[in-house]
Amino acid sequence: MYDLSYKDEIEALKDEPDFEMRGDALYMHHEDDEARLEWAFYRPSGSHPDQVSDKNVMVSIMAFNHSRLGPWERFTRLHPQVIAEERLRVKVRNRSRMLFRAMVDDDFTELVRVLEFAPVFLEMACDQMINGRIWNDHYADLAAATTFLNMVEKRMDGRLAEGVRRRLQPIEKFTYEQAKAYLDTVSSQAQNLHGFIKEHYAEQYGVWIERTQLHPLQRIALQKTINTLKE
Repeated sequence: MYDLSYKDEIEALKDEPDFEMRGDALYMHHEDDEARLEWAFYRPSGSHPDQVSDKNVMVSIMAFNHSRLGPWERFTRLHPQVIAEERLRVKVRNRSRMLFRAMVDDDFTELVRVLEFAPVFLEMACDQMINGRIWNDHYADLAAATTFLNMVEKRMDGRLAEGVRRRLQPIEKFTYEQAKAYLDTVSSQAQNLHGFIKEHYAEQYGVWIERTQLHPLQRIALQKTINTLKE
């Protein structure tokens, strides 16, 4: 363990107007792991990307936890040993959970990139898909959602399925023009979409049609496109 002997030095610099710049110059690439560890903790604007990429696993962990980088850059800079060993992953678990919560609440593109890079976090992603609250009006990119669904096919259950459904673009408040435009979007990608997504939208559009007053020709046009999702 480190004895944190550089703590007093850094504390003495904290009130200086150029604290971060001086700290970077003194400690960012210091030969002593202990100095780099302390600076990863104290750096006022969050750890530097180079600190997340530090050769020392404990410095990398500290920097990962104090970084303000986005998920992809943060995970890809994390010391490979942390990803490989469960005893070390525990040390980034809380921060990782927050990052996966944010990725699940976005359009899934960064989520699947991170999972392709570090599939060991798939269980955490599933947990956030099931239990994470929806904070943003960002819905899943259909191609990214397909990739995610392929990743979790062996884990799929009712709770996970519902978690994915909640993050697909809802259609119940669409006007006819909006509903037709989005259905055309889904249909145009149908050959490349996971069956779960096609089944979901075929069902949702069926409900939407029954609840909406439509001209018979509009109904026929929509139903014809819906049928392409069932093929």
